[in-house]
Amino acid sequence: MRPIPPGPDKTVPPAARHTRRHWLKAAGALGATGLGLAAWPEARLWAQQVQDFIEGPPVPDVPAQRLSPHVWMVYAKDGFPTAENQGLMANVVFVVTGAGVVVLDSGCSLQVGQMAIRMIRRVTPQPVVAVFNSHYHGDHWLGNHAFVEAYGADLPIHALPHTIEQIKGAEGNLWRSLMERWTNQATMGTKVVAPNRPTAHGQTFRFGEVTLKMHHYGTAHTPSDLCVQVVEDRVTHVGDIAMDNRIANMDDGSYAGTAKTYEVLQAATGDQLWVPGHGLASTGLLKAYGDFMAGIYEPCLKAVKDGQPMEAARAAVLKDPRVASRAKTMQGFESNIGKYISLAYLEAEKEAF
Repeated sequence: MRPIPPGPDKTVPPAARHTRRHWLKAAGALGATGLGLAAWPEARLWAQQVQDFIEGPPVPDVPAQRLSPHVWMVYAKDGFPTAENQGLMANVVFVVTGAGVVVLDSGCSLQVGQMAIRMIRRVTPQPVVAVFNSHYHGDHWLGNHAFVEAYGADLPIHALPHTIEQIKGAEGNLWRSLMERWTNQATMGTKVVAPNRPTAHGQTFRFGEVTLKMHHYGTAHTPSDLCVQVVEDRVTHVGDIAMDNRIANMDDGSYAGTAKTYEVLQAATGDQLWVPGHGLASTGLLKAYGDFMAGIYEPCLKAVKDGQPMEAARAAVLKDPRVASRAKTMQGFESNIGKYISLAYLEAEKEAF
């Protein structure tokens, strides 16, 4: 079950909330200029505080790391959104081509997207010409707002049709609200900007000298996970189907589907540098994370086939060396492993019967 998103402050009438917001925005703009106080440090500070109330404070710069001749990554070291990290918990990856910059996942907010644009501009003067969203969880697409703000409302934003449908539906506003709550309003001002170009498995795009190939093999992390292969660099952005050191949200996913996706994706692409939505890129990412996921699912499947209850499956999973070896170091392990064992057991029941 998803947390219930926060509602509006019902102690203040809607008209008054609008008036207060409008006044604050106008005050921030006029306080330091219209009143002739622009040179006063106190006035500038006040104006910034008003702007932060309206939109949330800027996200500190995180210089991009170069992964290959064309691919760069703004690395998010934290696995979960907090007030301290201002929601910076998913990597923003970009591909520099002769035809412009292509962004693979835009981050979790307007502010993170704006920071990513600053980092892109440190690397190249080329404009962003396209964005691809890997799936509909908001930490990977809420930054779309920053990119359309900077490069125009007609900027092509690509995603699988199911992802677009989810973002345009309840998922879009749910994720926007949840991010505001989790970050103590640091993402305020972020608007839901859905992808505007549906793409499909097997489709290829050419940007200058670089070819991007789309891969989708059914439900893994979600029903619509888009993996983007940068063909010439032997690099594939896998979104959240695999993670470096974070336990994945499997509420919308499938353990068996994840294993199938790994097998087919590797067969289709060959050896790659796998770039996750969370964590560091590596050539061994799918193998390492696949072993961990198998360490959860396979004991559950055996327990179901042997007629053992979920409690027995849980004990077996926690003893499995593929899982036990990650217990002390993996982000979110202690707070989430029980839930994801339960999900694995329920999926195993469906497969067995």
